[in-house]
Amino acid sequence: MRPISDARSTKPSPMQPIISISNLSKTYANGFEALKNVSLDVRKGEIFALLGPNGAGKTTLINIVCGLVNPGTGSVTVGGHDIVADYRKTRSMIGLVPQELSMDAFETVVATVSFSRGLFGKPADSAHVEKVLKSLSLWDKRKDKVMTLSGGMKRRVLIAKALAHEPDILFLDEPTAGVDVELRRDMWAMVRSLRDTGVTIILTTHYIEEAQEMADRVGIISKGEIILVENKDVLMRKLGKKQLRIELREPMATLPASLSSHGLDLAEGGDALVSTYDASADRTGINGLFQDLAREGIAIRDVETRQSTLEEIFVGLLEERA
Repeated sequence: MRPISDARSTKPSPMQPIISISNLSKTYANGFEALKNVSLDVRKGEIFALLGPNGAGKTTLINIVCGLVNPGTGSVTVGGHDIVADYRKTRSMIGLVPQELSMDAFETVVATVSFSRGLFGKPADSAHVEKVLKSLSLWDKRKDKVMTLSGGMKRRVLIAKALAHEPDILFLDEPTAGVDVELRRDMWAMVRSLRDTGVTIILTTHYIEEAQEMADRVGIISKGEIILVENKDVLMRKLGKKQLRIELREPMATLPASLSSHGLDLAEGGDALVSTYDASADRTGINGLFQDLAREGIAIRDVETRQSTLEEIFVGLLEERA
């Protein structure tokens, strides 16, 4: 599904960021400094995951880009247009799915989505509305009132509302909060299909596995500052650790001295050896470890490896800055 009108003529080139944020700061009236000199470029057609704890500044950043909160200092452009000077243009390029399930409970699904399209000055287009509803498995419920829907289906209606005016960019602020696993995976598939048609997706989530599953790049924000932006796969290679667990045929009470150089831990009960190593290093020492085990006559029952998750990397980065 590619919800873009042929009438648009000012689009960023594939090499140009579709969103460019430069030295953006925001301090609220109560003195709370929500953002501190944030600079960030989001590329056209990517899925960008913005991760951070509660109060880190994720929602403030999104609301500023979407025109819902006034920026403090710094600048933000969307498709080359300044969000303040060209408010109408930039807002028309953006669809926002907020955390809160705020809709007219007594309106039907199809009327709710059609009304959102009209808010942006778009002419009625029943074919486009039908396409959006079908892509989100909402067509059979188009005549149902919003109040009768489950929480997961209401969240799908929010996404349909955000897509009604054919935006170039879709912000998803905690889109699967309160959604069951099956619906969450359906939404992941829907987000990928949107990206495949050229829509740029910016995702905030508390579900780290969501970012690990879907994102092309990951940004981490803490206490109003962007502390890291990296390609997801590169981040996993750079900061991810692998854990090697060697199950032993016979438990041992202590580690032999000949194995002390390998940084091994003896598992509780003595029935396994555990080694944590940098998988991206030129020399991991794993071959030497197995050679030393053979020399000691230590029989192995099984071997398994485990890669650090994005969540563990995320927690580690925040602990470093605490």
